[in-house]
Amino acid sequence: MKLSRNMLHWRDLLFELVSRDLKVRYQRSAIGLGWSLMKPLAQLAIFATVFSSILPLDIKNYTTFVFTGVLVWAWFSSSLTSAAVSIVGSREMVRRPGFPVRLLPALTILSQGVHFILALPLLFVSSWIQIGPPPISALALPALILAQFVFTLAICNILASLHVFFRDIEHLVGITMMLGFYVTPVFYRPIDANQDYWFLTAFNPMAWILEGYRAIFVDHTWPPLWIYGYVTMVSVPLLLFGHWYFDRVSNRFVDEL
Repeated sequence: MKLSRNMLHWRDLLFELVSRDLKVRYQRSAIGLGWSLMKPLAQLAIFATVFSSILPLDIKNYTTFVFTGVLVWAWFSSSLTSAAVSIVGSREMVRRPGFPVRLLPALTILSQGVHFILALPLLFVSSWIQIGPPPISALALPALILAQFVFTLAICNILASLHVFFRDIEHLVGITMMLGFYVTPVFYRPIDANQDYWFLTAFNPMAWILEGYRAIFVDHTWPPLWIYGYVTMVSVPLLLFGHWYFDRVSNRFVDEL
């Protein structure tokens, strides 16, 4: 019973914190949340122009293909970048007695996830125009979103904890996300097993997750079941380790801040 009350309290608190974060971020902005669509749309325009007309990659339905990659990667990348500084950047809340500090990394993922959800209708429209009406396999979308959330949370818990003690983490995450964008098949096909550097996509969890999204939006088929199995095998150990490490060091956060 107590656990249920805590869960409800945390849910309501997360909702309030996400709402506050979005209001503060877009306060006095003429476009407001519309800015969240500007970066992925700009990237889409660049990639669609360059790799469809100037240096064609010969990928069918490329606009939808690359739009899927850009949106999914943007949620992942922005979540990790924000989560790394989520504890250090929330000193007042961390120092407040009784505040569940554990919620801060999840808060950043949910906040960035709002932008992802707002952009999904545009992705559905792109898929509809290029390929056809939304398929029945779109019902698998919530499961994919959950799989990406859990995988992202597992990493964010670790990064947020480490950054309290090692302030270089923020810069390392920025560099890693920049490199990760190019070694993840965001704007190109996954590397075939008979080609050099095939392991960059074969053992890349974000490449697996992207394949699931593209199965829905580009191929109009059900995501392969192995995606959920592989992502779970990676996410669960990371999540358990992150939970253990967070609990171990969280009592030192106030002193370090």
